[in-house]
Amino acid sequence: MAKLKTRRCVAKRFKITKTGKILRRKAYRKHLLGGKTPKRKTSLSRPALVSSGDAEAIRRMLPYG
Repeated sequence: MAKLKTRRCVAKRFKITKTGKILRRKAYRKHLLGGKTPKRKTSLSRPALVSSGDAEAIRRMLPYG
């Protein structure tokens, strides 16, 4: 059987933890930061978990993840 190809755009955006959960970056952290509170900016800088509905689709795109 041929090797499966990894979706490179997905591999660069998501990370799979040792327990199998998928981490993602949060949006709204790139620019226009002056109007956001420090607490909000700190919260946005931390990674978040992908919702369970999207996780299965992402796993298919990362066959060796």
